[in-house]
Amino acid sequence: MKPKNPVLRDELQAVLWSLRREFAVVGVFSMVVNLLMLTPTIYMLQVYDRVMVSQSHMTLLVVSVICLFLFGVMAFSEWARSLLLVRTGVKLDQMLSQRVFKGTFLAYLNPSDSAPAKAFGDLTALRQFLTGNGVFAFFDSPWVPIYVAVLFLLHPALGVLALVFAVVQGCIAWFGHGLSKEAQRVANGAQSETQGFLSSKLRNVDVLVSMGMLDGLYRRWRDKQVKALLLSGDAQQKTGVLTAVSKFVRYTQQSLSLGAGAWLVVVGEISPGAMIAANVLMTRALAPIDLLVSTWPNFLSTKEAYERLRTLLQLSPPGRTDVLKTRPVGQLSLENVTVRLPGCAKPVLDGVSFVALPGTVTVVLGPSGSGKSTLARAMMGIGLLPEGRVLLDGRPITDWTRESLGPYVGYLPQDIELFDGTVAENIARMGEVNSDAVIAAAEAAGLHQMILRFPKGYDTPMGQAGSFLSGGQRQRIGLARALYGEPSLVVLDEPNANLDDEGEKALLNAMHWLKSKGANVVLISHRPGVLSVADRVVLLQDGQLVASGPRDGVLQALKEQR
Repeated sequence: MKPKNPVLRDELQAVLWSLRREFAVVGVFSMVVNLLMLTPTIYMLQVYDRVMVSQSHMTLLVVSVICLFLFGVMAFSEWARSLLLVRTGVKLDQMLSQRVFKGTFLAYLNPSDSAPAKAFGDLTALRQFLTGNGVFAFFDSPWVPIYVAVLFLLHPALGVLALVFAVVQGCIAWFGHGLSKEAQRVANGAQSETQGFLSSKLRNVDVLVSMGMLDGLYRRWRDKQVKALLLSGDAQQKTGVLTAVSKFVRYTQQSLSLGAGAWLVVVGEISPGAMIAANVLMTRALAPIDLLVSTWPNFLSTKEAYERLRTLLQLSPPGRTDVLKTRPVGQLSLENVTVRLPGCAKPVLDGVSFVALPGTVTVVLGPSGSGKSTLARAMMGIGLLPEGRVLLDGRPITDWTRESLGPYVGYLPQDIELFDGTVAENIARMGEVNSDAVIAAAEAAGLHQMILRFPKGYDTPMGQAGSFLSGGQRQRIGLARALYGEPSLVVLDEPNANLDDEGEKALLNAMHWLKSKGANVVLISHRPGVLSVADRVVLLQDGQLVASGPRDGVLQALKEQR
């Protein structure tokens, strides 16, 4: 019967468990290495106690050849386990990189205390620890009792001395953990806060430079940097104390073991060969513990990285499994949708229900802060998980994988971000470029002639085009991206916020184009010009649905209320 897998708490633990065979093989090679570490001890005993007494050259030659062979086997085992760990680290990265990549983006959709920007650094830290010296200490530590047992065979006093030093070094590692763990955690948090503060401000460099805000920003950054340096220095000081004490114990152990062996030789308890062998063996016996102490700070930081990765994967579970195989009609139904921010009693959206039909334009109106953008994200199945249901063609929009659903939906958020690549690649959503579909989307957004005036037309790198694009032009490229592929459902959040009269006219033409294609368009806006293309109007206020229905009926009801 196959042994049952243990109950795995999380996805990251399951991935590490799937690599158990690789780690088991590393354990076998570690067993060979540690057994063959006894070779120098045995060789010394043979040379001092057999060869020196017998004066036999042949015995020395045979013993030396056997020793060299065993050293070769040990070197091969060292190389093999290092190579296997490196390949295991690569395999771990391949198993997690896609999940971490997607999880990093998905984590930004939900307010939390996680640090998604650190995700790949955390994955690298975990991989490097599993392929570095620190993990060898964990594989070698179980062999410490074997070495101590051999010392007991040489003489009980040597075994007792090794046990004493093993306990002392173990206590150093244990107390060092309590001494440095909290200090290291606080220092890492302060350093991350400092780096995050600076990187977030670099995105607004034009505002900072133009209005002379750098000096004030520097003072704020300097205060955070000084605090981080002080905390880091405190953590390093505590770690330095741990390292210094560990070195003192190690040097004391080397000297005392040699002195104890010499005393035993003087009283006739052991031979000179056993004295030298015992000194080497005791050093080897305590080496894994010493390595544990020296790599302890790295272990602590890797443990924090592991916890952050685990939290990230928990916040962005794979979830969707069904693949959308046919083009959806595009009917969107919201049933009692409620969205709450963590820690806030009042919901951002409170029991919103309405239906948006294919081939129509539904305009969502409402003052700032009424929950319109939150509604747009809920309709796209992103952001905070809502209470109630958001249905696309009668099924929850979150049922399908985003990769299969994405080509059939278009989304234009308020903040337009264009990515590295050409204009055509940005419109094609950074996928394979279908030239006809790109041009059709650009023409629908009224961009075709403007793009042809770029230095390389559709092949212009966005790094060049982005430097001279206005906010309205960037918004229209974002609109073309949303229209790419003639999606069945299009959600536009304030698409005319940065548009001039020409841009707004192009937007209205795009709405007519989408309606002619049978798309379901939900347009969020505070400008009345878009009402001319509206079939239905939804009015939000303080997160609640105030009115919903055909355009003329809703507008008439609002006039009567006034």
